[in-house]
Order: sequence, then C-alpha cells, then structure tokens
Amino acid sequence: MMNIEKDRLVNMYRTMVRIRQFEERVSKEFASGNIPGFVHLYIGEEASGTGACAALRPDDYITSTHRGHGHVIAKGGRTDRMMAELFGKKTGYCKGKGGSMHIADTDLGILGANGIVGAGIPLAGGAALSARMRGTDQVVICFLGDGASNRGTFHEGINLAAVWQLPVVYVLENNLYAEKTRISDTYKLTNLSDRAGAFGIPEVTVDGNDVIAVYEAVQAAVEKARAGEGPSLIECKTYRIHGHFEGDPQTYKPAEEVEEWKKKDPIDNFRKRLADMGVLTDEDAGAIDREAAGEIDDAVRFAEESPFPAPEEALEDVFA
Repeated sequence: MMNIEKDRLVNMYRTMVRIRQFEERVSKEFASGNIPGFVHLYIGEEASGTGACAALRPDDYITSTHRGHGHVIAKGGRTDRMMAELFGKKTGYCKGKGGSMHIADTDLGILGANGIVGAGIPLAGGAALSARMRGTDQVVICFLGDGASNRGTFHEGINLAAVWQLPVVYVLENNLYAEKTRISDTYKLTNLSDRAGAFGIPEVTVDGNDVIAVYEAVQAAVEKARAGEGPSLIECKTYRIHGHFEGDPQTYKPAEEVEEWKKKDPIDNFRKRLADMGVLTDEDAGAIDREAAGEIDDAVRFAEESPFPAPEEALEDVFA
C-alpha cells in the first residue's frame, strides 16, 4: 500500500459513512412516500466512488450515472441540497425539477448524474477536450456501469479519447447486474477491463469494495492523464445490495449471493482495517457515524421545510 496520510484515510471512511447513511435514509423516505419518481441506490458500492474521487483535485471533473448519489457526495456535494432535490423542492440542486438522476454542481466539477446508460462517456470526453484546449491539467473521471460497456457510446467515446490522448479515467463499476440481467448472460469476458486493449489504453481490475485499492489504481491513472499520457480503464468489482431501483424485489439474485456480498461490506471491512492500522479507534468511528447521522437528519429537515417550485417555474432553466 502506498503511503497514504492518516487524514486522507479517515476522510475516506467519513465519506463512505455519509454516503451509506444518505442512501439508507433515502430508502426510508422513499418507502414513506416522501420522494417521488425513481431512486437507484449506491449501497454496497461506496468504496469505488470514494476511492476514485479521493484521487482528484477540487477543480477536476466527474461524470456520473443514474446511481450517482455516492459520486456526488464523494466529490463534495451537499447532502441537504441533494435531499431537497429528491424531495422535489426548490432548494435542490436542480430546483426540484431534475430529481435523483440529474444532480449536478459545476462549481464542484460535478457535470451531472445521467439517466441514460453510457451517456456520461461522450460528456467526459468533451470536458477533457475542453481542459486540453484551455491549457489546464484538469482530469475527468467518468463513472459507468457494467451495462454501459455494451453501449455504442463506450466504444466510440473511449476510442476517440484514446486517439486524442485525452485526460479521462474511466471507472467501470461492475456490480454484476445490468438492471436485472447478470453479466454472465451478456459477456464472455471475466474482466470487463480487458476491453481496454481494443483501444490501446491501460487496464486495471481492482476489488471495488477495497477503497485503498481503488484509490491507488485511480491515483496512478490520474497522474498519467494529468501528465498528458491519455486515458485508462479501471474496473472496480463490487455489488449493489439493493435492487436496480427501490421497490425492486431482486428475485433474479440468489439469496446466498447477496448474503456473501454483505460479508464483504466495504465500510465494515475498512473500519476494521483502520483499527488494525491504529488509525481509527472505535470511539473515533462512532463519533463519525453520529456526525453523519446528524448531517442526514439536518438534510431531511432542510428538504421538508423547503418550498416546492411554483407551477409557473416549470419551463424555467429548460434548454432543449
């Protein structure tokens, strides 16, 4: 393990806890009927988003997916504005009109979650080209799922980024299921990162539930991209504990598989690892857990007390 400072390790743990508690509360509020529309939760995948974003500077960019709450929090997004957006309130990131799948904050380099599978790939290429043309050394992380790597945008977008040596790191979060279809039904490959070879770019496969492994792999790829050496593809093998969307009964998953992955919980395992390293005591971890719980309570209160947008505002901020 590369030498990682204590503060960064503790912040990674704090970020993962904040993501988990945000998502668990969203699940509860959705079941209570307080959140309209669809939500796709990130529970179980916290290590990949956290480890990847920990390798970025504040002025770097990310593009996200429809399962993007964790990415936004890891890049610095505010949980109160996120919760307000999910509640459909005017104080939300999209003034309550975008919902769960469209949270963005360009001031933080968050170019948006996306409801279209694979649509973040060309957006990431455009942002990277912009950085190149403006003469900055900013890097873009493009989060995508396993299903997205079967879309045309994956092949076209990565190929062009490779040819132009654009500063993009593609973080493929392989949670074994594209919606309700197991990847073994749609892929002959064991490691989806093998597809990088077709584009002539580096490939890495890591345990996506190990935040340190993700951080180290992405940090190396970010350094290469920032140095002008082009894109990389990093596959994070992980698992979504909840269904494709809230309310999905997950009848397509074997029960023993779910239980096996619960034993690989990225937060529990990282907490034990930090304790073994002498970085985080049980008391310290408990304080972080309570701090996150208070933050999420405040976020829900903020959302509940915020106004809905007025009907006459429906077409404001609409550009297409």
